Amino acid sequence: MGADRFATRGAAPRGVAKPGGRLASGAVVTDASALDLTGKVAVVTGAARGIGKTLAHSLEACGAQLALCDRLGDLMTETAKEFNSDPLVSILDVRDLAAVTTFLAAVNERFGRVDILINNAGGGFYAAVMDVSPGGQTALVNENFTSVTNFVRGCVPLMPEGSSIINITSVEVTRAAPGFGIYAAMKAAVEHLSKTLALELAPRKIRVNTIAPDGIPTPGDEGLGESAMQGGREKYAPKLPMGWGNEDDCAGPMLFLASDVSRYVTGTTVHVDGGSSAASGWSRREDGTYEA
Repeated sequence: MGADRFATRGAAPRGVAKPGGRLASGAVVTDASALDLTGKVAVVTGAARGIGKTLAHSLEACGAQLALCDRLGDLMTETAKEFNSDPLVSILDVRDLAAVTTFLAAVNERFGRVDILINNAGGGFYAAVMDVSPGGQTALVNENFTSVTNFVRGCVPLMPEGSSIINITSVEVTRAAPGFGIYAAMKAAVEHLSKTLALELAPRKIRVNTIAPDGIPTPGDEGLGESAMQGGREKYAPKLPMGWGNEDDCAGPMLFLASDVSRYVTGTTVHVDGGSSAASGWSRREDGTYEA
C-alpha cells in the first residue's frame, strides 16, 4: 500500500533519491562528481618526494592543476617530469618569505586563483631539547610553523569560497616526543593554528583541516627512526595496530578534505596512522592481542 501511494503521487520514500540528485528531504545527494577537482588549482609544498609527491599525483589524477615547490632542486626538477599537466614548479625554501611571495605571484599570474593549499613541507632532526642550539631551534620553528603561516597569508587572498587548506602535521601532536621536542611542538602549534584559522576563515567559506600521519616511512625520515628507536622500525611495528602504511594512505584523506565531499568539515584532524594514536601505548603481540 505504501509503495503504491508513493508511485501514484510521484513522491519517494524518505531517504530515497529522487531524480535530479536530491533526497526526499531536499538534501543534495553526494556522488563521485564531488571528488572531481577539474579546474581547481592546488599548491603543494615539499612536493619533490615522499607524501608531498604522492599527494600531488593524486590531485592531478582528479583533475587539479598543480603549483609545486621544494628546496630539493634536482629532485623537484625530475619529479616535475612525471606529471602530465605541466605544473608550475619552483625551487625554494619555504622558510624564505620573499621566495614564497615570488612563487605565489607566479601562481596568481598563471592560474589567477588557489583552491587547495597543502602545507606538507617540514622536517627535523633527532636531538634532546637541551641539545638543540638556538640556530637549530630557529630552523625548526621556521620550517615547521612559520612556513605554514607564510603560505596561508599568501594564498588566502587568492582563494574563492569553497577552498581548502590542508596542513600535514604528525602523530607527535598527540603525545610527548623525546628527541623531537621542538619539531613536535611546532606540529602541535600548526594543529592549534588550523583550528583558529578554521573559525577565522569560515565566513569566507574556506575550510582548514590537518592530517596527522604515523607509520608511513618517507625518504625524509631515513635514519630518524633508528636514532629514536633502539631496534628501529621492527621494534616500532607492534605499536601500529594495522602495521606499516605507505605514502598512498594519505592520498584518500587528502582528497576527501580537498574536495566538496568535505564541504562541511573544518577545524578537524584526520589521523592516518593505522591506529597508533588510538593504541596510546598499547603494543600488538604476535598473536594479535595487546599489551601495555
